[in-house]
Amino acid sequence: MTGKAKPKKHTAKEIAAKVDAATTSRGGGKAGLVDRLGGEKGGHAKYECPHCKTTAPDIKTMEIHHEAKHPKIPYEESKIINKHATVAADPNKPRPGVRGSLKK
Repeated sequence: MTGKAKPKKHTAKEIAAKVDAATTSRGGGKAGLVDRLGGEKGGHAKYECPHCKTTAPDIKTMEIHHEAKHPKIPYEESKIINKHATVAADPNKPRPGVRGSLKK
């Protein structure tokens, strides 16, 4: 015979991790599309590749992208497009948030 069927208890750490995973936006799907593209709202996509228009959050990531996707073209940091500099930030528009919901 097997042992008694006891319900498994969850720790506070495990419950907190589940709440965090459920309420924090990870930037995927349709909800994160605006954030990934940058554009008028800004978002985390600050730099744009001049060759393939792929976006990256920082110069180092753009350099890694360039070495992987465009190895035959020499890397020139001056040609990278800064999307945040081209679009003026409007203080009335909401910023894209990283946290989705504050419901606990």
